[in-house]
Amino acid sequence: MKKIIAMLAGATMMMSCGANQSQEESSTIKVGGMGPLTGSAAMYGITVDKGAKLAFEEINANGGVLGKKFEYISLDEKADPIEAVNAYNKLTDERVVAILGSVTSKPTLAVAELAAQDGIPMITPTGTQINITDAGPNIFRVCFTDPYQGSTLAKFSKDELGAKTAAIMVNTSSDYSDGIANAFIKQAEKEGIKVVAKEGYSDGDKDFKAQLTKINSENPDILVVPEYYELSALIATQAREIGMKSTFVGPDGWDGIIGALDSSSYSVVDNSYFTNHYSTEDNNEKVQSFLKKYREKYNEEPTAFSALAYDTVYVLKNAIDKAGTTDKAELTKAIKASDMDGVTGHLTFDENNNPIKAVTIIKVQDGKYIFDSVVETK
Repeated sequence: MKKIIAMLAGATMMMSCGANQSQEESSTIKVGGMGPLTGSAAMYGITVDKGAKLAFEEINANGGVLGKKFEYISLDEKADPIEAVNAYNKLTDERVVAILGSVTSKPTLAVAELAAQDGIPMITPTGTQINITDAGPNIFRVCFTDPYQGSTLAKFSKDELGAKTAAIMVNTSSDYSDGIANAFIKQAEKEGIKVVAKEGYSDGDKDFKAQLTKINSENPDILVVPEYYELSALIATQAREIGMKSTFVGPDGWDGIIGALDSSSYSVVDNSYFTNHYSTEDNNEKVQSFLKKYREKYNEEPTAFSALAYDTVYVLKNAIDKAGTTDKAELTKAIKASDMDGVTGHLTFDENNNPIKAVTIIKVQDGKYIFDSVVETK
């Protein structure tokens, strides 16, 4: 019996060594990616995919890493946690060395829990829900978190907009919306901003006029809309239709809101502000180089999500260079030690694998995104 156990153990060790050797001898370094490439959140997934592919192609054209080229395998998870788990399983079958993704928070969290168990380094460019990186020490994000956005919006509203009163429209079906709203309320109290109304709605709702009418009766200085761009455009339009004069403020999900409006309706979001990860008006050399390459390749303007994905690839590339290997444990250590200048600013990671970086404030005016200011990390 002991002989059989020893033989089985030896065979298992040989299979494990064989798998590692196969990985080391591969002619490419496989990296997995996932995001919503179809469905209601496809705009986010597609722009992330484009930013990542641009970076991988650029790195490969310059010789790759460790003498090998990257092979990027990107799958559609339709912004659905179950689809994201299926995508994760397919990627691990491909023996990817790391995973970039996912894009929206719920699928990202579902995959993070699996990647943590398997020890596979995972970096989400855009998943902002606070507990994503709690899944394990090998889970990272390049974007700032929901609570950080909420507290930053409260500080900005007080310091730069002079707001004394605020109202909030919150999607009660969304952890993203709820996390930003709660952080805003907490920081608003510290800033001396009185929250005079908080109204909720659910995914799938299209008529917000009843909630907006209640809010408008309080005449708040600002209306906080912690939502993605499509519903934010609808809420803003209906708010102006009932005569609301409040200034709108929102999170990074607002990036793309102009594209969700007809040009005849751009005025509904004039003088609105949202947090973002960079501005195309930034004269920084890295920003302008990225913009030039992206525009030449795709003949369109990149979103902040594109820039975050581009930076995420370079976090991984630099970490592989530093580690000198694609070993999971060593690669995780190298990612943790990241210290780099990217398109979205200088980046290091804190004790919870969240980025330490500044927040850009964008003003929406006349159908354009205008750089307003930068709120530095304190």
